[in-house]
Amino acid sequence: MSEPTDAKAALVEHLLRHSVRTGDFTLKSGRKSGWFIDSKQTACRPDGLLLMADVGLAMIPDDVTAVGGLTVGADPVAYGLAAVAATRGRPLKSFTIRKEAKDHGVAGRLAGALEPGDKVVVTEDTVTRGTSSMEAVKAVRELGAEPVLVLVLVDRGGTCAAMAEAEGLPFRAMVTAPDLGFDYEG
Repeated sequence: MSEPTDAKAALVEHLLRHSVRTGDFTLKSGRKSGWFIDSKQTACRPDGLLLMADVGLAMIPDDVTAVGGLTVGADPVAYGLAAVAATRGRPLKSFTIRKEAKDHGVAGRLAGALEPGDKVVVTEDTVTRGTSSMEAVKAVRELGAEPVLVLVLVDRGGTCAAMAEAEGLPFRAMVTAPDLGFDYEG
């Protein structure tokens, strides 16, 4: 595994090159911003995925058994971390929480390999406010698993840490808005 600080610097560079755009943007909240990040442009490229795994896996406690969160933001992070972890001898299951329950086939909001009792890292690609991450925390608890950490690829808002703390969870961001040269916009 790469040295975490070297991997983080390379991850920041990858995000700046492939995921960050500047201009006039309207965010999901309706607020205006001078920058936008589509971190899936990093998480879904093989070199970006490996950098994300180098940084992210170093932040995950050893007793964690599963990674996942609310679709679609959590998907590339959770699946990428689990796949790379498997190549390094660390078995992590991955899963997705659907935004709405499915009423056919395997009903419910869960898709993937989450089981009651699993110790879970709730993942997300980019958070501004953190509401999707907290929705995933609630769903994981309802499914009988134990969230132990909220881990995001990019924290652009600076508010998710307080939301996680209110839920009794630590919060870690692989990269923050200030790491990318921007102020938080929470």
